[in-house]
Parts: sequence; structure tokens; C-alpha cells
Amino acid sequence: MSKPATVFKRSSNLLLQYLAENVAVGEMLPTEHYLSTICQGSRTAIRSAIAYLATRRLIASVAERRLLRKPIPGDYFDIAELQSGAERIQQVLMERVYQRDMPPGAEFSEAELAREAGASTVSVREFLIGFSRFGLIEKKPRGGWRLCAFDPSFATELADMRRMFEMAAVEKFGSLPPGDPAYAELARLIRQHEKLAEKIDTRHNAFPALDREFHTFLIGLLNNRFAQGFYDIVSFVFHYHYQWDKGEEKGRNKYAVQEHLAILRALAEHDVPKALDSMKLHLNSSRSTMLDSISTRDALTQHKTDQH
Repeated sequence: MSKPATVFKRSSNLLLQYLAENVAVGEMLPTEHYLSTICQGSRTAIRSAIAYLATRRLIASVAERRLLRKPIPGDYFDIAELQSGAERIQQVLMERVYQRDMPPGAEFSEAELAREAGASTVSVREFLIGFSRFGLIEKKPRGGWRLCAFDPSFATELADMRRMFEMAAVEKFGSLPPGDPAYAELARLIRQHEKLAEKIDTRHNAFPALDREFHTFLIGLLNNRFAQGFYDIVSFVFHYHYQWDKGEEKGRNKYAVQEHLAILRALAEHDVPKALDSMKLHLNSSRSTMLDSISTRDALTQHKTDQH
């Protein structure tokens, strides 16, 4: 799939989501300039997305941009189509680690990762070589790859960098003008968190994906490529972390959802000091969980060593 087609489909999905949540049937669509900000695309991509709305009979025509009906699931493009090869590879690796409880030392091959991601082994190898510079995976001497453990100093350094970026993101939100597109995304995230909070006892496994949306939203406010690249590692370590005790997972996720909501609601109330305090609480909690998990892992490893 070409890059322009991907941009068009991604913009179309964002436009559909915006219409579903913010435009009533019978109302006119906002201006192209406003939609290009909402949908993270160029004017050309937005015009293509509007033309797509006309073909789906969501609007009467490209000229008559009045909403005729609300979007339905069949109007959206498949999310899998919108990911680049590297994004698919990273997502598959994270899901393997999170869902299969792969511990430090677990091994995997380029071929199996390529098969699950629908990518070439060359693409997988390039991604893994780049990702390995962070010390979370390593190449085996005779082929294949291995997940690596990390120590408290690594976790502490990561947490310190994360605090710097995310506190700056909260402050950046406080400086946004009224009507900025970020407010619509903020409202959507609040609704998503409230829905999950109501069913957290049975759907706690859905939290990591929402957790990533929450933090990606904040980091995106900084408009900083270095912050975004750094957050790929944060996501891997904190949100798909393979050293956490799964027995405590439900309780952690239940508490974290409420921490997120405290931050989001404070931002919605334009109370930046309250949002900063809530973010500090959330990051401290996350750091403590990380360090406790490493201590637990080291104690278990030592116990097994003593037994032998």
C-alpha cells in the first residue's frame, strides 16, 4: 500500500470518528482547515476523505457537506491496513510479550515474528537491530533473539525521562487555546476510560491498549520526534512489561484507570496544577511498581539458585 493511500485512510478514519462524536445529523461539516488539524492530514487528504464520505452517502455530495447519517463500523477502514511495517512488527512483539508471559531470557525468531506481522524477515531484522540498541532484546550468537532483563538503574533512568516529558505535556495542554482539536480527543479518552472503569473486573486486559492511547496523546502534544521515539521504549517496558507479577495485574490496572481519569478530568476542568499533581501520583505509582517487580524477580531468581 502506498503512503498516500495510508494517509488518506487514516485521515478518513479520524474524520469519521470526529463526525460520530461531534457533529449532529443535519449539521454542516467544519472547514477544511479545521478538519486538517483534527484529522492530522493535508488539505488534499481531507478533500479525499470528504469525497469518500459522499460515496458512502454520509453527506449528499462534496459540495453539499451536510451530515446525512452517523458513521457505522462498515464506514471505517481496517486499522491493520493503516500500520506501517515497523508499527506492525513492534505491535506483534509487544503482544507476544504481554499475552504469552514471555520472561527475560525467552527466545524468538525473525521468521515467526515476520509471519505474525505479515512482514518480510528483512524488515523484521532491521527493526530488531534498531530496537536492540536499548538493551531490551539481544541477538543470539547462533541465530534468533532473546529478551533481556534490566536492573533498577535502567528502570529509574527511564522513569526520570518519562516524568520530564509527560509533565511538560500536561503543561503544554494548559497553554492550548479554546477549541483546539486536543479537547475533542481529551473528551474521547475520558469516555473510553469511564467505560473501561465500569467493566474493569472483567476487561482489565483491555487496559494496556488504552494506557498506550492515553500516554501517546500526551506525548503527541509536545510535537517532538525525540519524545515520540523515546515513548516506544516506555510503552514496551511499562505497558507490556514482561517482569510484572500477573497475579497483581487486575488491581494495578483498576487503580491506574482511576489515576488516568484524575489527570484527564483535571485537564478538562483547565486545572493544570491539579493535573500536574495527579500526574506525579501516577508516575510515582508506576515507578514503584516497576522497582518492586524487579526486586521480586531478583528474589525469585536467587531462591532458585540457592535451591540448586
